Amino acid sequence: MADLVEAPIAVVAVRTGRRAFRGIWRRPSFWLPAVVVVLLTLVAVFPGPVAGLFGHGDPTVCDLGSSGAPPTSGHPFGFDIQGCDLYANVIHGTRSSLSVGVLATAAALAVAMVVGVAAGLLGGWADFLLSRLTDVFLGFPFLLGAVVVLNSVGHRSVGAVALVLALFGWPTMARLVRSSVRTVRGADHVLAARTMGIGEWRILTRYILPASVAPVLVVATITVGGVIVAESSLTYLGIGLQAPAISWGLQLADASSQFQLAPHLLYFPGAFLAVTVLSIISLGDTLRTALDPRQRP
Repeated sequence: MADLVEAPIAVVAVRTGRRAFRGIWRRPSFWLPAVVVVLLTLVAVFPGPVAGLFGHGDPTVCDLGSSGAPPTSGHPFGFDIQGCDLYANVIHGTRSSLSVGVLATAAALAVAMVVGVAAGLLGGWADFLLSRLTDVFLGFPFLLGAVVVLNSVGHRSVGAVALVLALFGWPTMARLVRSSVRTVRGADHVLAARTMGIGEWRILTRYILPASVAPVLVVATITVGGVIVAESSLTYLGIGLQAPAISWGLQLADASSQFQLAPHLLYFPGAFLAVTVLSIISLGDTLRTALDPRQRP
């Protein structure tokens, strides 16, 4: 009998998903940022071959005689202050910047799912305690909290910066998960499943989680862009990643004092940062429109 209940519910879920994503593949607002994100991901995974398309592609090979030199043949972005190929540095910096954004968001999402599902599903004292814990972390400003913690960290690697940003990034997503779980757990099809004797674990994994995770995934997508900006800002201020790491924030920090003499040092890493963040946020906004029936055309 339980299977008779689950079958129509599954059909409704599939039809709802198809309606949500109907026509999304034909929207430039989806595939254009998606193509950019895919290309940047490939660059982050394979920086060496991409950097090698022009010149030697090694960001550590430097010549002080070319310090601050403008773009030239074989070096389309010119040279930085140390005489290193700026194109190679920008390409290799993609890995660090994207890694911090993805790792921090993934860690924050994992914590948010555990806390939000537990609070929304259990209710009572568990909900009260977990909600107050979330409020405590929400009381810390995101960047200020990251500055305080990072100042006490000895070696600020990609993993360390990502974990610190995740520490202050999960509460907002946890609240969203809690709200979604509380809404779904009282839905008619969930009540019907309980009435038919379907186990709580199966209800959680088949009905509650799939319906609750969609909104938070949209927020997580947008959060990746915000984290990349936060990492670049902290690194620019000297609080984020440290050399010998290669990131856009470090390149922007080095270029700030040389802008008038060598403006290309700021243009290229700044352009990569802006395009990356804009593409990720645009992709998240498009997914939000597809999942929200009130915003669909």
